[in-house]
Amino acid sequence: MPPIIEQPMAAANAAAASFAALEAKLDYLAPADAEQVRRAYRFADTAHLGQMRHSGEPYITHPIAVAAQCAEWKLDASALIAALLHDAMEDCGVTKADLVEQFGAPVAELVDGLTKLDKLQFSTREEGQAESFRKMLLAMARDVRVILVKLADRLHNMRTMGDMPRSKWGRISTETIEIYAPIAHRLGLNQTYRELQDLAFRHLKPWRYTVLSKAVGKARQRRRDLIQKVQQEVLVTLNGAGLTAHIIGREKTLYSIYCKMDEKHLSFAQVNDLYGVRVVLPDTLSCYTAMGLLHQMYKPVPGRFKDYIAIPKINGYQSLHTTLVGPASINIEFQIRTDAMDLVAEAGVAAHWLYKAGKAGGADDELGTKWLQSLLDIQNETRDATEFWEHIKVDLVPDAVYVFTPKGQIMALPQGATVVDFAYAIHSSVGDHAVAAKVNGEQVPLRSELHNGDVIEIITAPVSSPNPAWLGFVRTGRARSRIRSHLKGLAQSESRELGEKLLAQALRAEGVGQLPGHEEGDQPLWDKLLRFTGNRTREEMMTDIGQGKRSASMVAKRLATMLAANGVRPDALMLTHARYTAHEDLSQGAVILDGAENVSVKYATCCRPIPGDGVLGYLGRGEGLVVHTDACAVARRLQNKDAERFITVAWADEPVRPFEAGVIVTVVNGKGVLARVAAAMAATEADIVHMGMNDEAAQDALDLRFVITVRDREHFDNVLRHLRRTQSVLRAVRVMPAAG
Repeated sequence: MPPIIEQPMAAANAAAASFAALEAKLDYLAPADAEQVRRAYRFADTAHLGQMRHSGEPYITHPIAVAAQCAEWKLDASALIAALLHDAMEDCGVTKADLVEQFGAPVAELVDGLTKLDKLQFSTREEGQAESFRKMLLAMARDVRVILVKLADRLHNMRTMGDMPRSKWGRISTETIEIYAPIAHRLGLNQTYRELQDLAFRHLKPWRYTVLSKAVGKARQRRRDLIQKVQQEVLVTLNGAGLTAHIIGREKTLYSIYCKMDEKHLSFAQVNDLYGVRVVLPDTLSCYTAMGLLHQMYKPVPGRFKDYIAIPKINGYQSLHTTLVGPASINIEFQIRTDAMDLVAEAGVAAHWLYKAGKAGGADDELGTKWLQSLLDIQNETRDATEFWEHIKVDLVPDAVYVFTPKGQIMALPQGATVVDFAYAIHSSVGDHAVAAKVNGEQVPLRSELHNGDVIEIITAPVSSPNPAWLGFVRTGRARSRIRSHLKGLAQSESRELGEKLLAQALRAEGVGQLPGHEEGDQPLWDKLLRFTGNRTREEMMTDIGQGKRSASMVAKRLATMLAANGVRPDALMLTHARYTAHEDLSQGAVILDGAENVSVKYATCCRPIPGDGVLGYLGRGEGLVVHTDACAVARRLQNKDAERFITVAWADEPVRPFEAGVIVTVVNGKGVLARVAAAMAATEADIVHMGMNDEAAQDALDLRFVITVRDREHFDNVLRHLRRTQSVLRAVRVMPAAG
């Protein structure tokens, strides 16, 4: 097999890789900027000293060639410097701090962005992964120049691929054709897009490339006169109509010919639109006039007309496309566009650097798309590439972050998504049982936000379940709905259990020892009771009682009456005992509080009860059981209005978690007083949940308001004693609602 990279191309690459060739292209830069580029070359040359490419050339020839390509796109000095230094951090031990010191933060950020992109490798072949990878690259590049330098880097690597080991050809060429060429196309870099495709095709399928190349060469010889004749006829016709036109013959790329043959199962002889003609005119009206004249000259092929001037492509491309039957019945595609459109079609996003104030004149109006117009305006007004890139990102990529699973699959999540969102995106059961996570191998909290390129591993445990606090930070609808669904099911289950307990307690007060069972003989009794309450099922009735929507006392009285009608008499001893102990904390059937009740029991924020306090349980309408201290003024007012909704509650011997309590600390205002108060609390093992202060900070005495967590009343009293002994503290008291 003949070598893939011919000698003339190798010679051309070597010539392009000399610094003199680069310097000749810097005439558009200000002298000070050009000097900075020269300084960057000297820095890079020193950094890469002794390093060689596979071809045997000094390594510095590669950064020079990349910078030369960027210079052709008329990129600014920072981008050219980044191009010269793009491998320095990765290969030469140069740090970001070194670059900041030598060339400033903007250049260092560009090089850092390029280094991060270099670490990504497209390794998986799954459906849809290539598009995700492209989007991730775009999202990771916060500055448009990073992508442009990366494309220039890939272009030079593809041009010199013949010097690399053959084992790398397949992976690099596949990556180029699936990732980088489409990015170039999306950015409107048409020339780069075509060259990347053909170079990748040449190395992926060398035999097919060689055969096609020879076939096109022969066809070119036969049809060259034909195309020249068409160009001459078109020019005469347009000039005769008073139109000034520039006409260029264009040949279809080998890769696009191959794709057409492969997709439509055609032979080479059946591909009849190998050639195209580009007609460049001064304004949009001339384009439509020229199209009408061409349709009179040659017969148009039905269904092969597209108006990208009226409706531009997303990358800003504009042209009229029409396929006509030329001499000898050869199909020829015509592209008709203005000078400004031609510049954008060939140079794309890079074209905006070519526009300087006043240079484009009225051509900007001919671009015909507000999107591209706004880009040119931003560049002309600010020369700020970062702002420019943020603007075009709206069209290029959605507001998403692209992250990896441990197996290398790419997942897209909304901006601001957290580890929990990722867990639910994998599977709802993974999210439900998530307990910890690792991002890029390091343990992180579940609320951590994700960034492009992160590799996330979720650690699960069968006993874990969704936490209500997750709703405060998740971003995806899937995670939010799943957490809510779980909590709703949990609330229903807990409310049902509480309702059953309350009904049994109320029934004992009526002298009946236990609820009827689930046996078939008890079903008529339950059916009659459900008709009385209006519920569809026993479970629904118990849930309503647990949530306070129904009075356990009233349902128990009705049930006791029904049982009496069936011959079940109340136990006189139990009836007497229940009446005498109804208001004692430890009466039979009291709801025991240990802190593990989750959503079915709430602790009132007005008085914040803690173990050791006397407590009352209020069964609010639709809000379940709310626990108050027995000294709470709010609870007293509720008792006066709604006494029958209060039930007996009691603390468990060993609560399973700490409880919140409010404390006001009055201090002498001065330096370091807040630190001393916080240290006193920490010394007693009390955690601060929230802290606030009054607005009059200039006063001598200041009230600091804390919400802290404590184990019980004894622990809280110990915290108060420590606070009162602290320097600058005038008093420390518990927050309780005022009587009213």
